[in-house]
Amino acid sequence: MENSNNKDKKPGKQLKNVAVLSGITIQMGVTIYLFVILGKWLDTKFNYGDKLFLIIMTLLGVAISLYAVIKQVNRIKY
Repeated sequence: MENSNNKDKKPGKQLKNVAVLSGITIQMGVTIYLFVILGKWLDTKFNYGDKLFLIIMTLLGVAISLYAVIKQVNRIKY
């Protein structure tokens, strides 16, 4: 008997999912990088002697990018 899951998995759909997932990683990296740059800029603009804005912006960038990744992965249908 054939497995019904093998019928549903077409090579084109799998390739599309791989492309979407690789795009997600690029988006995540760019988002975190931009928030790091923003944090560094805020630290130079409001110089309080520590890297408070860098830490806050980096954590915010990670949180936002994780939220976006979860939303996009939930949209992928296997």
